[in-house]
Amino acid sequence: MTYMEKAIENIKERNANEPEFIQAVEEVYSSIAKVIAQHPELESSNILERMAEPERAILFRVPWVNDQGELVVNRGYRIQFNGARGPYKGGFRFHPTVNLSILKFLGFEQTFKNALTGRPIGGAKGGADFDPKGKSDSEIMRFCQSFMTEMFRHLGPDVDVPAGDIGVGSREIGYLFGQYRRLKNAHESGVITGKHIVYGGSHGRKEATGFGLLYFTKAMFDYNEIELSGKRAVISGSGNVALYTAVKAREFGIKVMAMSDSGGYVYDPDGIDIDAMILLKEVQKGRIKDYLLDHPAAEYIEGFRNIWSVKCDIAFPCATQNEIDLESAEKLVANGVIAVCEGANMPTTYDAIKYLMDHGVLLTPAKASNAGGVSISAVEMTQNSMRQSMTFEEVDQVLNDIMNNIYKDSLEAAMKYGYGHDLVAGANIVSFLRVAEAMQLQGDY
Repeated sequence: MTYMEKAIENIKERNANEPEFIQAVEEVYSSIAKVIAQHPELESSNILERMAEPERAILFRVPWVNDQGELVVNRGYRIQFNGARGPYKGGFRFHPTVNLSILKFLGFEQTFKNALTGRPIGGAKGGADFDPKGKSDSEIMRFCQSFMTEMFRHLGPDVDVPAGDIGVGSREIGYLFGQYRRLKNAHESGVITGKHIVYGGSHGRKEATGFGLLYFTKAMFDYNEIELSGKRAVISGSGNVALYTAVKAREFGIKVMAMSDSGGYVYDPDGIDIDAMILLKEVQKGRIKDYLLDHPAAEYIEGFRNIWSVKCDIAFPCATQNEIDLESAEKLVANGVIAVCEGANMPTTYDAIKYLMDHGVLLTPAKASNAGGVSISAVEMTQNSMRQSMTFEEVDQVLNDIMNNIYKDSLEAAMKYGYGHDLVAGANIVSFLRVAEAMQLQGDY
């Protein structure tokens, strides 16, 4: 049995009840076997076992009072996965599905994603099994204040810098930061990113993940000499990432045919009206089926997973993990998809990835193609440290440069180690080596 096989077997045994985490580890480690073979010093220091173990896992209760005066208790987490390259960095997720396995997988992925950006930040993830949907602003404020009352002691601009994720937008960030400021009696603006622009946020942060996904996609299409304009796309989700993926897709001449939420998806034969969708989801906070009220030619189909049966050239999974399984991949290939460009974290299962690549579909790995958000979070940290702000245009140019560099670095690593244009392998190799080198240099045992 090779060192790689022994390490994966050991990780599976130690984390037997954490399927999402095991999936993430296997996805990364399966593509770095050639790297390990060429770097025996990594085996001698058991780098694979060390890198798969979070430096710290924090679990705590979050009691809060709802509008009926009832005491409710949720469970809060923070996984400070790896700080070798800088302060822990990763979002808070508020969603009923949050558990230790999902947050460990997200923290593991975040560590490598953050390394790809080239910025000096480590990896973390956190959140709670709290669902903001259907809650009043007052309830969300009380929950966020209770959550931060415990969390604040583990954070700091040079310690751990969270941001938003699913269920945590600018409203929640504001409540979290306000409570942190009161507890610390200091305006440490660099302690959290995704803030509103009026108290230390960065222009372009809201758009960064979606825009970055398109910049990475364009780099891949340009390299393969494929015209991006005129293509038809399907985007899963209708949250922040999906909406601004749609905005930039339209700018690049792509027609978006369908978008979804947790209930189902809408298909518009004329192409989704992006401005109307932003109004519906960001301002009116409506369900995606309400799109039909002003667009009678569109169709609403129950079951969001069925969206991958819609014919398209480019699939942008921007909702959640494992949303494209093998069956969905088969439908996409049958309908002639050219590329699957990942906007969510680990949205494609391992079997689906293999099937897509075996059938010549271009694939952008999530840790590379959705790194735009954390890239601009790091830029926000820099602005906070310098007490300066950048214009939207300046931030957008930095984002474009970072995403193009990530593509170039991933492609070069894949080529160097004999993986051709396999960007999944390339991104894993680049990020793994950067984190491993930082750990080795610090004697991180």
